[in-house]
Amino acid sequence: MKSVRLLLPCAIALGLFPMAHGVPVKKGAVEAELVAADSSIQPGRTFTAALRLRHDPHWHSYWINAGTGYPTSLEWSLPEGFKAGPIQWPTPHVFRDAQGRITGNGYEGEVFLLVDVTPPASLAPGADVTLKAKAEWLMCQEVCMPGDADLALTLPVQPWPPAPDPGWAAKIAATRQKLPQEISGAQFVAILREKSVELTGRLPAGFAAGARLHFFSEDGFIDFEREAQVEHTAGGFTMVLPIADAAEMKTARLAGVIRSETGWGPNGPAHGVRIDVPLAAATPANANPPSSSSSFPPPPPPPPPSASAGLAGTLLLAFIGGIILNLMPCVFPVLGIKILGFVNQSGSDRRKVTLHGLTYAAGVLVSFWVLAGLLIALRAGGQQLGWGFQLQSPAFVFGMAAFLLIFALNLSGLFEVGLSATAVGGGLPAKEGFAGSFFTGMLATLVATPCSAPFLAPALGAALALSTFESLLVFSAIAVGLGLPYLLLSMFPQAVKILPKPGVWMETFKEFMAFPLYATVGWLLWVLAGQTRDDDGALLNIVLGLVFVAMAGWAYGRFGQPRRQFAGRLLAAALLGLGLWLGWPSSGPAGDVPPGSYQVTWEKWSPEALASLQAAGRFVYVDFTARWCATCQTNKAAVFHSEAVLREFGRRGVVLLRGDWTNRDPQITAELAKWQRSAVPFNLIYAPGRKDPVVLPELLTPGKVLEALAQAGKS
Repeated sequence: MKSVRLLLPCAIALGLFPMAHGVPVKKGAVEAELVAADSSIQPGRTFTAALRLRHDPHWHSYWINAGTGYPTSLEWSLPEGFKAGPIQWPTPHVFRDAQGRITGNGYEGEVFLLVDVTPPASLAPGADVTLKAKAEWLMCQEVCMPGDADLALTLPVQPWPPAPDPGWAAKIAATRQKLPQEISGAQFVAILREKSVELTGRLPAGFAAGARLHFFSEDGFIDFEREAQVEHTAGGFTMVLPIADAAEMKTARLAGVIRSETGWGPNGPAHGVRIDVPLAAATPANANPPSSSSSFPPPPPPPPPSASAGLAGTLLLAFIGGIILNLMPCVFPVLGIKILGFVNQSGSDRRKVTLHGLTYAAGVLVSFWVLAGLLIALRAGGQQLGWGFQLQSPAFVFGMAAFLLIFALNLSGLFEVGLSATAVGGGLPAKEGFAGSFFTGMLATLVATPCSAPFLAPALGAALALSTFESLLVFSAIAVGLGLPYLLLSMFPQAVKILPKPGVWMETFKEFMAFPLYATVGWLLWVLAGQTRDDDGALLNIVLGLVFVAMAGWAYGRFGQPRRQFAGRLLAAALLGLGLWLGWPSSGPAGDVPPGSYQVTWEKWSPEALASLQAAGRFVYVDFTARWCATCQTNKAAVFHSEAVLREFGRRGVVLLRGDWTNRDPQITAELAKWQRSAVPFNLIYAPGRKDPVVLPELLTPGKVLEALAQAGKS
């Protein structure tokens, strides 16, 4: 053997064993090269080529299902008649960040990605053949950079079987041993649960699952970020694998690799076992493994639903968010109406005031249940919707604007509802009073849902990912928070006594409370401006329609008196119908959101635009917003009028991307869901060379934005 090793270099030098040769290319932290296991090619005989990647210390590239990155790829340019198979991926490793969270799957150090290549049988011996391929990869440490290289491998063609390449044959053979393999005689069963897959395995004698099992999903069906629950039993194991949130539930098979850090057995795979089994639906019949596999260990009990502490925390956030909703600008006008109602009732007995408060709270609660049920039902039917979806309908927005305009005109004294309209039956006035309290609660809910107050956005995001019952609990907590202040005000006499006594001043107060409603109508018009086309005069028709609605209120007050009651009300009804017909918006694409006085240029958000800017090494500020989101507009006014923020944006060359959710946009809905959100505002800052962004809070100030920019820039 020693003599063979001594003679081999001489034989190579004399040309008895021609060698393959390629040129390594270093890009960034990775050196890439095409190599082969054999020193030559024999016509018609398949040989193994490999993409060799050598990573600098602490750097890595990615497996076929990368997790947060993207996999390495090879695009071949082969001579005529050559055929290259797919990449054969060695068993990958798990990568974690400094906090121990899983960030991806892949390789570090030196790795060989194998490809079987078959030359044509008609290939003539005596010549050299050059194989070319373009390799692309993503290399990451704390930052990530794309890499690519044009590679070539030249091999001589010989009529006899090739000799192993002295430089690469042993390493390629060792890599082949690291490829995921099957264990002869092993049996696996995969049972699909609601949010997980139970994978149970029975191994033949002499094999053991080893320590620290990890499942790598080839198609992304299993969530790469969450750890599996593993139970080792005599002769096998059971893994409870969490399903990815974006997984396609129609998947019929479970495909991937199970890695064991200590191996599977003396004669079996060193680390990885290939799994490709059908997914069986969970039924009483397969709650335990089938009788043909009676020696399977019973699966562990399914993981408990959301931990009580986690659900309790979500409910607390929802409750606090509901209370804070009372302070949001879109709710304030309705609260003014309710305050006026309490002022009017302050001379009544305590029992009546308490009943009004309870009725108002019931209106809030019932309307939240209705909206939550509708949202859950539409999502179950495949609709891409988020909280506040009713204000994505231009028709609904116009109807709200017309209704609030009529209400405001009534408060301003333009018309009064006659006694004949409210005195039908002896007890009807009281019933209508309670109905008014109930309706006011419903109205508060309708205009409150677009506001994503602090604590509310995370609660809504969690609610839309929970079971139906848990979601209803979260929505109920929001409703209780929204209605609680007025319920308490009605239940405690000392609180009611704080309110001023009825008097002449009430007429002035009533007229004053009309102005917040006018402001809300103006805000709804602004929302409509973003939901309608400007080129066909749609917005002008909406404004003129509201003018006719106002004229209908004037006609009712001016000509609807008892002597001319029928004619006046007929005229008012005709004007109201004309206004609604003229202003009712037709569906159409929204125009671009104007930058206003922000003195910055917004570009349209898309995953492609973001990826392009990241690849170019730019700072990117992403704002997911909507015209119907009052908090969004407050944020913009606070941040983009700040000279300090604009100056810092200019210094860093920040590119601004806006995801406008004013109308339904499934792509934006999916992006929000990716971050466990279902409401706007939602703002992100991406720094050059950093894949993960800095997430900003819901309510922004110039200081918070500057702090986030500094935090992003530290990477």
